Amino acid sequence: MDESSVTVREARAHLADHINRAERGTPTIITRNGDPVAALVPIADFNALEEAADELLAREAEAVLAEGGPTVTMAELLADLFSERGEGAA
Repeated sequence: MDESSVTVREARAHLADHINRAERGTPTIITRNGDPVAALVPIADFNALEEAADELLAREAEAVLAEGGPTVTMAELLADLFSERGEGAA
């Protein structure tokens, strides 16, 4: 797969062109001060990456459970999530 690298300024100036390239299967790496910071990729590639990440997380969770790792109830999970939000909101 051919890939190009452009600056943020170039990406902004020619966004439609880079989107068209992504539609044709060619990703574009976006750089800031020479460092890669983002990528414009075909949606199929993005979806495959999301699915792979979900699968990896599920396998890790299954491994923890198989080893007798800790579990929590849904109520405990939600309480923990909402208490973390409250701490940063103040």
